[in-house]
Amino acid sequence: QVQLVESGGGLVQAGGFLRLSCTASGRTFSNYAMGWFRQAPGKEREFLARISRNGANTYYADSVKGRFTISRDNAKNTAYLQMNSLKPEDTAVYYCAADPRLIPIGYSYDYWGQGTQVTVSS
Repeated sequence: QVQLVESGGGLVQAGGFLRLSCTASGRTFSNYAMGWFRQAPGKEREFLARISRNGANTYYADSVKGRFTISRDNAKNTAYLQMNSLKPEDTAVYYCAADPRLIPIGYSYDYWGQGTQVTVSS
């Protein structure tokens, strides 16, 4: 089992920034690809970004490319999502997820955090 805990959410004005953290425990963190997702009220969960086990490869959804950056520190068992130029439409609950496969597909991650709320005011 892998336990994931997100932190860093909160209220920010449009144009501002936040950095989310996802701290893992239970298994060897570097054995898992990590992903970030979000879900706004009344909407489906949305993929945002993915990072490989060693951090060398990243992939982003078009909706956040150029504004959000995914990274990880395997020594700290933590993945990050740096979010810049935030917009009101970025308001959602943000989730991190972990999967042992080389390239997880879609939402098929084995482990999920409980989520952290991000609210962007206009």
